[in-house]
Amino acid sequence: MDDDYMSDNRPAPLKGIKVIELGTLIAAPSCSRILAEFGAEVIKIESPDGGDQLRQWRKMHEGTSLWWSVQSRNKKSVTVNLRLPEGQEIVRKLATGADIVVENFRPGALEKWNLGWEQLSTLNPRLIMVRLSGFGQTGPYRDRPGFGTVAEAMGGLRYVTGYEDRPPVRTGISIGDSIAALYGVIGAMMALHHRNTNGGRGQFVDVALYEAVFSMMESLVPEFDVLGFIRERTGNAMPGIVPSNTYPTRDGKYVIIGANLDAIFKRMMNVISRTDLASDPVLATNAGRSLRMEELDTAISAWTKQHDLSEVLRVLEKAEVPACKIYSAADIAGDAQYLARGMLEQHTLADGTTIKLPGIVPKLSESPGSTEWLGPALGAHNEEVLTALGYSDEQRRELKERGAI
Repeated sequence: MDDDYMSDNRPAPLKGIKVIELGTLIAAPSCSRILAEFGAEVIKIESPDGGDQLRQWRKMHEGTSLWWSVQSRNKKSVTVNLRLPEGQEIVRKLATGADIVVENFRPGALEKWNLGWEQLSTLNPRLIMVRLSGFGQTGPYRDRPGFGTVAEAMGGLRYVTGYEDRPPVRTGISIGDSIAALYGVIGAMMALHHRNTNGGRGQFVDVALYEAVFSMMESLVPEFDVLGFIRERTGNAMPGIVPSNTYPTRDGKYVIIGANLDAIFKRMMNVISRTDLASDPVLATNAGRSLRMEELDTAISAWTKQHDLSEVLRVLEKAEVPACKIYSAADIAGDAQYLARGMLEQHTLADGTTIKLPGIVPKLSESPGSTEWLGPALGAHNEEVLTALGYSDEQRRELKERGAI
């Protein structure tokens, strides 16, 4: 790890907080990853039979997913068979001394293994349990399986994404899981504050993936309720906020331009020599511009098509109009802003291969997060964690022979 990104002597904000992760793939592991990045001790419970399936997802290096390096950084991997009583007992012992348990099993699964909220909170009344699931812990859909893709559909995001004459499309990442993970972190922090500051007990945080997506849908519901308006797909245009779109350039590239504030719109029109539009009183506010979106997008496209992307960006930056090229991974890897803010961390894998990871967000001035180690090997922390729980060498050998760890 480069010296620039090494953790210093400042205390991490979550130092002393112990988290047990009972999760796989994206939502719960993303939630606990953020907690780990800011100093929480996160013990990730994995199946002895191969561990978290994310270890095998997407692009691989030496048999392990490159995604794993970032998704499980700063976590401790402990293998436990949750279906065996001996494995369940390990988790109960861990939960007794934990502050937070994060899980994303289907509702009822942990209860079946005697590891649900009622069981664990009885052992540890101060415990906070973050429960991420497709549809939440209650309601008629609670027992349905639900991944982020389903949540994006039910939450309203897929319906408005894409072009009106084509089927709905998805974003290029698992955004539903990631949004739910962020709400899990927020809920955990609020519950932790309530427990520590307000003298409250522990509690569970119920995050439904579809609700996390739904909460991002801006004015979708009030527009429908009051006006009967159903927002449809509008391609790259921002519905009701004009101009804000993607425009082609002369060299076959694209530029994102957001000139939707009144003063910025005037600067934009003046700089592309459309003073007639800049001075049009109807276009002075967004309400008027929204009625003439196609006209304005046509005018902007006519200008961008006459210039290469670099020239478009130069002119708009000088005019203080928000604009940007569309970044690929290659663009990100060499970008000055990413580098200046430490958003590309350099690390080394076990075999000596160097690897860049995304930096940590958000940036705290007094107690920043850090990457202390990359995603661990399966069961790398079995001895450390189980020994701390009082298991002897002989007991660990017996547990392993029985398939409990």
